[in-house]
Amino acid sequence: MTLMMYGIKNCDTIKKARRWLEAHQIAYQFHDYRGDGLEHAQLTAFIRLVGDWQPLLNTRGTTWRQLSDAERAAVTDPESACALLLAHPALIKRPLLVSGERALLGFTAESYHAFTAEKE
Repeated sequence: MTLMMYGIKNCDTIKKARRWLEAHQIAYQFHDYRGDGLEHAQLTAFIRLVGDWQPLLNTRGTTWRQLSDAERAAVTDPESACALLLAHPALIKRPLLVSGERALLGFTAESYHAFTAEKE
C-alpha cells in the first residue's frame, strides 16, 4: 500500500514530517493541495477516514483567524466544512498521512513511528 501525505509543501510541519519519513527511509507520495489540487471527493474520503469533519479543520492558524465571523459560524456540518476547505485548503490540518483505510492527522515522531510500524 502506498503511503500518501497530504498538505501544503511550504508548511513547517509538513517539512518536519517529510524529513522524518526520509530519515527513516519510508517511501511515500506527497500531494500538495495547492499544486496538485483538491476535490470534494477527496475531502469526503478524508472525513470518512478521520471519522468526522471537525478534526480536519485547523482553527488555530492565520487562515481561520482571517475569516469573518459569519464564515466561521457557517461551518456546521460536513458539506459546509467541505465548501470552506475547498475554498481555503490551508484550513486543513496537516499533515494528513494515509495508508489504505488508516489515517493520521498531525505530526509527532512518536505517532509516525507507531503509524508506520502498523501493518494493513
